[in-house]
Amino acid sequence: MPIVFVHGVPETASYWDPLRSLIDEPTTAVALPGFGCPRPEGFGATKDDYAAWLGRRLEDLAEPVDLVGHDWGAGLTYRIATTRPELIRSWAADVATIVHPDQVWHNFARIWQTPGEGEAFVQTQLATPLEDQIPVFEAMGLPRDAATDMLGKMDQTMGDCILDLYRSATPNTYATWGADMGPTGVPGLVIHATEDPFDDARLCDEVAAILGAEVGRLDGLAHFWAAQDPEASVHLLGEFWASLP
Repeated sequence: MPIVFVHGVPETASYWDPLRSLIDEPTTAVALPGFGCPRPEGFGATKDDYAAWLGRRLEDLAEPVDLVGHDWGAGLTYRIATTRPELIRSWAADVATIVHPDQVWHNFARIWQTPGEGEAFVQTQLATPLEDQIPVFEAMGLPRDAATDMLGKMDQTMGDCILDLYRSATPNTYATWGADMGPTGVPGLVIHATEDPFDDARLCDEVAAILGAEVGRLDGLAHFWAAQDPEASVHLLGEFWASLP
């Protein structure tokens, strides 16, 4: 049974490398279009574009997978689980807040969603030395080497995709995806990293209840939990996978 990992923003597929190195089963980490790889001609980079793209990638595998998502990869995982459950054997995802009806976007997102301000933010980030950016991501649990790798892959294409993605999710993700929210019918795990500033324990638990999923806590870990402590992350996922029929 293949395991498929989906990264978030502003990451690339390599985000998952430390965790995947600890798993014996076959795994793959997909690279979202425009994130460390080309953006196809005419690709809109909206949340629906990415969800449809991920659905096609899973179809190509020709068997149900164990799907794992982080950050916006989590948002796409929730979308697949609620609209294309036939493609997966199980799902696991963090920041469940992203699909809660009461979600309020964080400050970065609100900047990216604002025309002019978002473009200026991207240009400033591209012009800022990596050494000045790394501490921000280290504070969210991303090790220095992983932060260096991630920030080194940030380019104009990724920046444009980030703006298009976030601008497709106003006022929040639930506004257009909420009608499909309900029990997924397949085993699910909502991952809650307790120190993640972009998640909320109460909203996380409520989303898990809506989807008919269990909740797994990663105590003391922050937003980039998979890179911060791959061993603990694999242990949580492994226990979940071991419980599957």
